[in-house]
Amino acid sequence: MAANAAATQPQLRAIQAPLPFHFSLVAGAIAGTTEILTMYPLDVVKTRLQLAVGAQQRTSIVGTFRHIIKTEGFGTLYRGIVPPILVEAPKRAIKFGANEQYTALYKSKFGWQSGSQLAVLTGVSAGITEAFIVATPELIKIRMQDNRNAGKYTGTAQCISTIFKEEGFRAFFRGLEATMWRHAVWNGGYFGVISTVRDIVPVAETKEGVLMRNFVCGAIGGTFATILNCPFDVVKTRIQSQLAAPYKYRGALPSLGLVLREEGPRALYKGFVPKVLRLGPGGGILLVVFETVSGYMRKHFM
Repeated sequence: MAANAAATQPQLRAIQAPLPFHFSLVAGAIAGTTEILTMYPLDVVKTRLQLAVGAQQRTSIVGTFRHIIKTEGFGTLYRGIVPPILVEAPKRAIKFGANEQYTALYKSKFGWQSGSQLAVLTGVSAGITEAFIVATPELIKIRMQDNRNAGKYTGTAQCISTIFKEEGFRAFFRGLEATMWRHAVWNGGYFGVISTVRDIVPVAETKEGVLMRNFVCGAIGGTFATILNCPFDVVKTRIQSQLAAPYKYRGALPSLGLVLREEGPRALYKGFVPKVLRLGPGGGILLVVFETVSGYMRKHFM
């Protein structure tokens, strides 16, 4: 019993004591960068599948990987990675840090102590907050991942400069509303499922068991959240990939309706397999690294 209590103490502290923002920044940056470097090629494949229409459409992940490597080179699988890495520290700090701060706020305001209802509400709130940070880097990333722009954007700085010159400052906020939907739904599902699964999965009695438990909870949460938010991710990609007016895709909800009418419901899950392959295990990696780093910080610096 004593060993069990000792092994789970870091988890209890993680729930009871919100991590200070500067610690969340560091832990979130380490966790997010680890996940990006490991899983990013799947994100490139996902974007290509989401943008493919008609005769250009490819449904095979392996085929898309092969096509990219054969026609554009292996380095293309990491094209556009700079903006996500640069924004990773504030993005992950908000994902986890803001989630903890919203948890404390809602506990105080509503008197809730725990549960999936609280986890979903705090996740949605953190996701909306996170969207304001990531919308512009997401737009730059999508533009660079789109093979139609291979000769147009030669690097991150040149991409930013070209967008500003040709489309104006407001272009950097195109897709913000769809990004808010995407992140609100994903974070609400992710943290809500993690809260539920943690109540079901037996408490670990060893350090390795705690890591495995976190990975399982994070992977299940990431998979479920991806199922929920994939349609919003598809329309966000379509909105942000547009270069000039008149724009076919505008708001998130009208764009969902447009894709449904023109391409059918399956189109809203284009790129789902590479997306879930990334964000399922990626969610596990994210949670394991964040909990490990934040646990170390709580032990040694708090």
